[in-house]
Amino acid sequence: MPRFMIEREIPDIGSADHDALTEAAGKSNAVLNDMKAERKNVQWEHSYVTANSTFCIYLADSEALVNEHAERSGFPATKVTLIKRVIDPVTAEGFK
Repeated sequence: MPRFMIEREIPDIGSADHDALTEAAGKSNAVLNDMKAERKNVQWEHSYVTANSTFCIYLADSEALVNEHAERSGFPATKVTLIKRVIDPVTAEGFK
């Protein structure tokens, strides 16, 4: 399944407290559960929080599903990028 990175511009998100982040994650999960019940294949892997943005990694059948989740959850999808490959330190070892 394709993997996407979603940049969400959210002013001061890096200053959000634990309860606010817990609430946001719960809202996202609720929308994902609704979409799953509708047989829409989209899954949240994790997110990185910076001062004024989040960078979320999702698996989804299409970019349209990522955008639908953003619209339904109320979390902006400022930029959606298809991830072509993942590399890490082990990549340097030349395994195929």
